[in-house]
Amino acid sequence: MTTYIKHIGRTLLCGTLLFGSFSCSDYLEEVNKSNFTQQNYFTSASQAQSAVDGIYGGLRLFDDDNGYGERPWVTLELINGHATSLGQSFYNNQFINQTADAANPPFRRIWQISYNYIGNANLAIQRIPGITMDEGLKKSLLGQTYFLRAFFYYQLVRLYGDVPLITGPIDATSAELYAARSPQADVYSLILSDLAMAEQAGLPVSDQTGRISTGAVKSLLSSVYLTMAGYPLQKTENYQKAAAKAQEVLATGAYPLFTSYDYLHDNAHKNQGELILQAQYATGIVNNSISAMVIPYFARVSVYGDEYGALIPTEAFYNSYEPGDLRAQERQFFFTQYPSITDTTKVVKFGVHALYKYFHKESALNRNVNTDENWTLLRSPEVMLIFAEASNEVSGPTQAAYNAVNTIRARAKLKPLAGLTKDQFREAIWKERYHELAYENKAYFDTQRTRKAYDVINNRFVNVIGFKNESGTTFTEKYLLWGVPQYEINNNKKLTQNPGW
Repeated sequence: MTTYIKHIGRTLLCGTLLFGSFSCSDYLEEVNKSNFTQQNYFTSASQAQSAVDGIYGGLRLFDDDNGYGERPWVTLELINGHATSLGQSFYNNQFINQTADAANPPFRRIWQISYNYIGNANLAIQRIPGITMDEGLKKSLLGQTYFLRAFFYYQLVRLYGDVPLITGPIDATSAELYAARSPQADVYSLILSDLAMAEQAGLPVSDQTGRISTGAVKSLLSSVYLTMAGYPLQKTENYQKAAAKAQEVLATGAYPLFTSYDYLHDNAHKNQGELILQAQYATGIVNNSISAMVIPYFARVSVYGDEYGALIPTEAFYNSYEPGDLRAQERQFFFTQYPSITDTTKVVKFGVHALYKYFHKESALNRNVNTDENWTLLRSPEVMLIFAEASNEVSGPTQAAYNAVNTIRARAKLKPLAGLTKDQFREAIWKERYHELAYENKAYFDTQRTRKAYDVINNRFVNVIGFKNESGTTFTEKYLLWGVPQYEINNNKKLTQNPGW
């Protein structure tokens, strides 16, 4: 492994200044961080707080910039086959056609970013207990850190399968600097242990500042249990646990559904309502290009210097929405036209259904505002669908499970589901996941755990291996996992490659 920290640096101290008590410029001016090391940094409550705040920066890992519209969150959607790209990215086209190799940038960036922040979390977990400080704050900071470490490992184990399992801080002299891969079951055991620690840390039920809450912990736990119940572990006893954790979140009433889909991507509703956990962005501190990614290539409907067309839904996927579904109507989840930025009396017609779900009006129409749209990681409709799916696997369709799904459908102006068999209800829930959580990086992981592809043309689920999607690409077993980055294998001879890569 080549990505662990030896010194406390910018990532640790100022990685997410949204939570700090100093401005970025003041903090950088007042503190000479080159004097800090693993040995002398953790001496006060403020240093512990800054260290944990820095780890939050890792939540932005899926929006890491590789150029030309290449982002890991785009990669995940292109591999799954329900999106295409109108931009100029060579790598994005490789993912659409499943012709990528293990040297592709997104594979390396997710691996490196995750392990960098895991290294910071490991150091915080080791050193914070020895600091003399308020015990309630110490417990909270450790709980947040355990959650974040679990989050990073959850991404790694799903994307790469067996991965190195590092739980202590290391530097360039550590034996674990070059670690072998650990079995997925061991990685999941650490994830569950970390989330259990976070669950008992006295965190608030919800938090509108962007910090980790108990609701976020239980929501991630429900997702982890659902994943473990499916492939490749197939620990089906975890369906009951997934349902239970999801129900605990829903029972709080802390995450009500928005009354407008606009609130999913505006600034006024960040970290509120159904948004359980988001990666934080703020103008002048950390910006992104999420909105520019989804606008068709040089459509000229925004002030952005680039409109990438990096992620465009396939028309076949758009057509899979039920007639009358509000989400499929103009400027709900999708849009086909928008006023020209150079002449607002004229309308630019895209010729495709682009993702309005991520269109950020605050920045798209204002040259003085940088894009600071938050990236959503967890929201309550996913938890509702986890509850419905997991409880259906345990007990078949129940009224509580129907209520969870039908609440989502009611907001979309759809008729409630009723009278379905267990198998029919399972597929109905899967479809609802695809339509409600569309392009939120959930579909690829659903494909992994179910081994099913959504055949949108025929509106059914089929075995994913050998299925030709609407982009004309046949899904191969190789793509059930990402390739272990070739750069890492070249530097760590203990690492092995995934099948087919």
